[in-house]
Amino acid sequence: MSHISQQKAEPHVNTSDRPGEDTALSVVVALVTYRRLEELRATLPLILVQIETVSDACRVLVVDNDPEGAARPVVDLIGDPRISYSIEPQAGIAAARNHALDQAPDDDLLIFIDDDETPSENWLRDLLATYRAHRPAAVVGPVISDFIGSLDPWIAAGGFFERRRMPTGTRIETAATNNLLLDLAKIRDAGLRFDSAFGLSGGSDTLFTRQLTGAGLPMVWCDEAIVVDHVPAARTTRQWVTKRAMRYGNSWSRTSIVLAEPGARRVLVRAEMAGRGAIRVAGGAVRMAVGTVTRSQRHHARGRRTMMKGVGYVRGAIGSTYTEYARPTAPATTG
Repeated sequence: MSHISQQKAEPHVNTSDRPGEDTALSVVVALVTYRRLEELRATLPLILVQIETVSDACRVLVVDNDPEGAARPVVDLIGDPRISYSIEPQAGIAAARNHALDQAPDDDLLIFIDDDETPSENWLRDLLATYRAHRPAAVVGPVISDFIGSLDPWIAAGGFFERRRMPTGTRIETAATNNLLLDLAKIRDAGLRFDSAFGLSGGSDTLFTRQLTGAGLPMVWCDEAIVVDHVPAARTTRQWVTKRAMRYGNSWSRTSIVLAEPGARRVLVRAEMAGRGAIRVAGGAVRMAVGTVTRSQRHHARGRRTMMKGVGYVRGAIGSTYTEYARPTAPATTG
């Protein structure tokens, strides 16, 4: 098993006096799940260990997006009173994320982590330390991919699983919810919700965090609060990673249009997204050709990634949605 590792640094903590700096917080760690029972069974005990490392009042919330409640036996088997379980019957990750918000009406913080991730040793403590140091509306941590077996050299050369890293405290504009802390008072005051129109396509987290920072609410990075994403073999194929690149472009284009004022401004944004996409398609195709001629996997793979992202931009601009999370009819997997 290959594991992309990073050197861990001590978290930076602002020691200046701040009202309520040492006040205990009410924290909910939320896992949204859909028919990934084995992954949930592995992750839940790790979260319980995490909440024992902090003095704040913490609980775990499992939001099952399966109307049949496939994850309930997993929660019941663990049998820990610190875990609550709730079903969101409306299909889509956006509805499940909103359900998590609704299940924490009086709590201070809500932390999203995926049901198939492994948090680093001090993950929760580092997130909370960064929150207390900066008091932002959101804190985001890095996600590192872990693969079963060796990764296709073409995919590695294309950087399909590379994710950004930056110093703790850096302000950022957008993020996913696979390692995200939210200040619920600020979220409620801003009236922010996840858009169900992105529930099965992906991108509701992109839109949510862009709306958050667009409203002037700060979101900061915590480079120490690492989680490891265990990537199954089905997601390390060339077909899957290129479709994911297209989805990223599609989501960015669609969220940009939603954020634009209706009317002329929205028309201009559509044109801008189409133009960006066309440039990426053309540039990516050229780089792929260079890679083919020079037998460079790096140029070929990165060109393909750029081209597919451009296709996603164009699709979003013309109102076409790539539905990455279309629901299968197969029963829940048990590993």
